[in-house]
Amino acid sequence: MNKSELIASEKRHVWHPFTQMRDWEASDPMFIVSGKGQKLTDIDGKEYWDANSSLWVNIHGHCRPEINDAIAKQLSAISHSTLLGLTHPSAALLAERLVKITPPGLNRVFYSDSGSTAVEIALKMAYQYHCHTGSPQRSRFIAMEDSYHGDTIGAVSVGGIGLFHGIFRRLLFPVDFLPCPARAGGLENASDALERLLAEKGHEVAAIIMEPLVQAAAGMLLSPRGFLKRVREMCDRHGVLLIVDEVATGFGRTGKMFACEHEGVSPDLLCVAKGITGGYLPLAATITADRVYDAFLGSYGELKTFFHGHSYTGNALACAAAIANLDIFENDNVIGSLPEKIEFTRSHLSSIGEQKHVGSIRQCGLMVGIELVDSSGEPYPFEQAVGALVCKQAKELGLITRPLGNVVIFLPPLSSTLSDISEMLRIINLAIAQVTESLTPQLAATA
Repeated sequence: MNKSELIASEKRHVWHPFTQMRDWEASDPMFIVSGKGQKLTDIDGKEYWDANSSLWVNIHGHCRPEINDAIAKQLSAISHSTLLGLTHPSAALLAERLVKITPPGLNRVFYSDSGSTAVEIALKMAYQYHCHTGSPQRSRFIAMEDSYHGDTIGAVSVGGIGLFHGIFRRLLFPVDFLPCPARAGGLENASDALERLLAEKGHEVAAIIMEPLVQAAAGMLLSPRGFLKRVREMCDRHGVLLIVDEVATGFGRTGKMFACEHEGVSPDLLCVAKGITGGYLPLAATITADRVYDAFLGSYGELKTFFHGHSYTGNALACAAAIANLDIFENDNVIGSLPEKIEFTRSHLSSIGEQKHVGSIRQCGLMVGIELVDSSGEPYPFEQAVGALVCKQAKELGLITRPLGNVVIFLPPLSSTLSDISEMLRIINLAIAQVTESLTPQLAATA
């Protein structure tokens, strides 16, 4: 097909995620045909910086020879075989590697294929754990307002973003939501709210689920320092399991391999996905403490088995890519290189923050949210889609990212050099200035 034929086929048949398709049908869709390093190339040969890591998954840049070779080697042997009643070397080797790099005490790896399914598995494991250990009344879950844990029904149940989750509430199981830690007014207020809830309902609670340090899909909202550790302590006191969702924050995004490490916390269940394969193939894992795993051990007739699985669980190609991904972390000293990049990013963000239409800038490692505000300092009305306009202008200038409402996201591959980061932030800064300056007279005329 030529380009016009591809566009026609695309608009006739493809339904895109998180996209108003009426707008899409009126647009000129961009076809990405290749990638190299931190750059993507479209069907017309134009290059773009990948400033949101292809939706937060790419770690070491596109087309890394090490990962390409690992996939090709695995492909020449076998591409997939089930983990139901069988196993394969890549699944075993990857599990051992994951246990070594995750917080202490997490020794069992259950594979799936996305962050949503990793969370779904953790929720089911947590409830079934209590059933097997004599507390079937522990069927409630506690989550945070403004949280996002995926799009399957269980993951949506513990999601706290009305825009994404509100319409589905009648389909979901009840969840107790705590005030968003970033909006609660400090560590003590956030902690006190949880303590009160656990004092009242703790005997009914199976688990607390939370995103550590950063509520990413909410616009990179930062939790008070020490909150994660407080939650761990309260879970221990009340016999509640702690599920930590590191789908977005894992694999170096916050400056450490996992965000939990910043506060020395080991959860009972850890959910990982996105960067686990370096952004190459769908793979996820729910990694659990021994006590969770041990509760599922029994005779065949006791029915303690965890009856959950996916056709492509532990896919060999994805596991091979993940092992190569972890090799690059070691060989390139990726984590050791991050402090300089993080501070360099922070210094360049300060100039963006001087713009009058930029409100708060929230940064944790190389996860950044730049909030856009009107002349009064308030976020622009949602329907004006100012964040989307800025990202559209950035695309014209040669950079791809996506907004979260009025928040422009900057989440580059960890392999980005200081020069790469500087150029990406220069484009974002320029796009914000061009869009907000052009909007100001329009908004004044409307008023």
